[in-house]
Amino acid sequence: AMRAALVGYSSSEEEEEEEDGGRRGGGAQGPSLASAGRPRLPPPADLPGDPELEEAVSDDSSRHGGRVRGFPHERGSWATHVYLPCRVQEEFLELLELLVSHARTYVASLAAMEEFHLSLSQCVVLRYHWIDPFVRSLKERLAPFHRFFCVADQVKVYTNQNKTRTFIGLEVSAGHFQLVDLVSEVDRVLEEFDLPTFYKDPSFHISLAWCVGDMSGRLEGQCLRELQDIVDGFEDSALLLRIQWEQIRCKSGNKYFSFPLR
Repeated sequence: AMRAALVGYSSSEEEEEEEDGGRRGGGAQGPSLASAGRPRLPPPADLPGDPELEEAVSDDSSRHGGRVRGFPHERGSWATHVYLPCRVQEEFLELLELLVSHARTYVASLAAMEEFHLSLSQCVVLRYHWIDPFVRSLKERLAPFHRFFCVADQVKVYTNQNKTRTFIGLEVSAGHFQLVDLVSEVDRVLEEFDLPTFYKDPSFHISLAWCVGDMSGRLEGQCLRELQDIVDGFEDSALLLRIQWEQIRCKSGNKYFSFPLR
């Protein structure tokens, strides 16, 4: 029973995270990259690493890279997302670099992701006082699940629902059924709180790069085939893209909750 315990963190860590607005190390990277003549894109919304909803009260889209908020902002509402965090190896980053630099010959504004995950929920909005009961309910439902592997090796192009962002991702070709089982439990928790459940027939994937706007037309077809060739030809790609999931994570505002898989 201990292994399924919630991994919390000490209050001192919590205060630190809240002081810097939950943007881990974001400030440190800003100036150096901007001075190199390339303004640093903010992390795409609806992903772990969001600027906390509380801070971004102004909906001036020019301030966040032309992104449009997917839901109206309200004080006391926390952007919440359930996902599988993905620890990647050095070689994965080499493959990522090859893919992104090739894709940039089609869409120059593509930015590589800085962290990787596989979503088990949409980004939903939780009232502050619902966070603890939501996390408790998740913990209970996810407790029986074991670690498992996925293979994510199919390059796909995605857009978000309102077509304001485009992503290049690796779609899961093996491990789909375990993911469906996990999502059905997460969905039941979301239903308890009257929140939207995950997409029907989801394409489970790990996003690698993103850009503002709907660029799917430029990236699909020839570009996509060339990206798939890069993946298929990459040394040890079969091993590299076989991912073992060890925990599920829920991010709410700037708080992270982890649920170890057995």
